[in-house]
Order: sequence, then C-alpha cells, then structure tokens
Amino acid sequence: MPTTAIARPPSKFLLLAEGRALWEATATLALWPLLQCAPRGDGHAVVVLPGLGASDGSTELLRSFLQTRGYAVHGWGHGTNCGPLPGVEKGLLDLLRRLHERSGKVSLVGWSLGGVFARMLAARSPDTVRGVVTLGSPLHGSPKATRAAKVYELLSGMPADDPRRQRWVRPTPQVPATSIFSRSDGIVSWRSSFETETPSSENIEVEASHLGLGVHPAVFYAVADRLSQPDGAWTRFVAPAALRAFYPDPARP
Repeated sequence: MPTTAIARPPSKFLLLAEGRALWEATATLALWPLLQCAPRGDGHAVVVLPGLGASDGSTELLRSFLQTRGYAVHGWGHGTNCGPLPGVEKGLLDLLRRLHERSGKVSLVGWSLGGVFARMLAARSPDTVRGVVTLGSPLHGSPKATRAAKVYELLSGMPADDPRRQRWVRPTPQVPATSIFSRSDGIVSWRSSFETETPSSENIEVEASHLGLGVHPAVFYAVADRLSQPDGAWTRFVAPAALRAFYPDPARP
C-alpha cells in the first residue's frame, strides 16, 4: 500500500516536466481512431468540471470523446474556475437536479479542483449522482500540498484550508468513486489524490502530467470504461491485457 507520509507539494523537477502535457494531447489526437474501441455507454448525462483557472474550453477534447461514446455531455457552464465563488455551488446543484429530473442519475467527471466540486455535489445530492471520477484532484491531506494553493487563494479570495468545505469533499462519496492519479503529477501530490478504497471506490494510476490528465489517451479510456458501468452494478477497473502496461499498480509502495 502507498505510504501514509505527510503529502508535500510535488518537486520542482516534476513541476518543470508539466510541459509534456502538449505531447500527451498530441498522442490522444493521434490515437483517436483506436480510442473509438473504448466501451460505450447508455446515453446518460455526464457533467465534466474543469480545474482551477480553466474553463470548459480545457475539457472540450474530453467532452468530445465522451460524446463519441454515446453520452449526453455537459460542461460546467461557469466560465473560469476560480473556486467556490458566490452562486457557483448553487448553480451546479441546480444543473445537477435539472439533468436528473430530465433523464435520471448523472455521472460527474472532475479535473483537479473540478473533482473537488464533483465530490461536493455527490455529498450534497447523492440521490442524483450515478458516480464520480476525479482526475488528479486533491482529496485528502493538506490542501497546501499542491503547487496551486496560492493561486487558489488569489483567484477565490478564500483560504486553501477551509474545514467547512472540506467536510463535503474528504469523506469517500456514497456513490461509486474513482480517482485517476499520476505519481509524476507536478501540481498536486499524488498522495493527496489517493482514494480510500472501499467496495465502491478505487484508484487508477496512469503516467501523466497534471496538466495532461484531461487530455491523456490512457485517462480517456479509463474514464469511458468507468462511465460504462451499469447503474447499481459497479465493478472495479480491470485494464484489458493489451493495455495493462499503461496502468501501473496503484497499491505498490
């Protein structure tokens, strides 16, 4: 099992290596035809939430891919993600309830801070959420164990360490939850992203930059696989034999 050492921000070396995100996006475009072999879904609604300082434009490639897998995909619709500014959380809950009333339970996919919002939504409205997938999101440990804490405080005007909000985020959701993370993440400590595993929660490890998690082909396949799980019949991720090299064992030391 991974060490329980106190999470610290990733090293400066890993931060500098974030530039590989461009290569990761290029790889996804090159592999687009092969990614069409990823599992298809049943057409239910999926909301994709962007990371700190990003907008729906940053998730356009992921949302386009999920549309090819048959989902009714929605962005978060709140411009640049500057944290829980006034009206954002209520707006997301209203969106979730509208989609639920229209077509049933909704899946949530959140990149970094977007995953924090996804966990909050699942905690506050579990009856409307089918499952949560987070990409490099700071779920546990000190919120300052990231390279983005000061940026968060600057954009949101709020402290990174906010116990009132964390009580909605830190507990494992009551719905199926998957945390996709990378040990070479240069922004968020991978230990902060490691989910407490339960019968309905899991971790999937990939080799990716933080900025590349939302554009990485291995992430795209894993997200499609997770969303394709039947409601009420969730099982853990098992990579096909031909793809196992792309998914290291997340429980290794």
